[in-house]
Amino acid sequence: MKLLPVNMGRRVRFALSAKPGSKVFVAGTFNKWNPTANPLTDAPDSGQFKLAMHVPKGAHEYKFVVNGIWTADPKCTNSAPNAYGSMNSMLKV
Repeated sequence: MKLLPVNMGRRVRFALSAKPGSKVFVAGTFNKWNPTANPLTDAPDSGQFKLAMHVPKGAHEYKFVVNGIWTADPKCTNSAPNAYGSMNSMLKV
């Protein structure tokens, strides 16, 4: 994840390695935890999924959804426990 400046928030780059052909999304407080609203793209079938999107200012929790399985961002060093007994990745914009 990399932050890029934008007014009233920032453009954030999300990235995740997964099996080529996977369906990868990012869900979090910035999109009301919608598991299919923000897909990452694999270019071209390399297994390196990426997405750049605007995220509003504030603290946000998020996870990747890979083929329907929720997973924390392995590159994110900040996390918080959630109500399901696992950890969410944390992002401050």
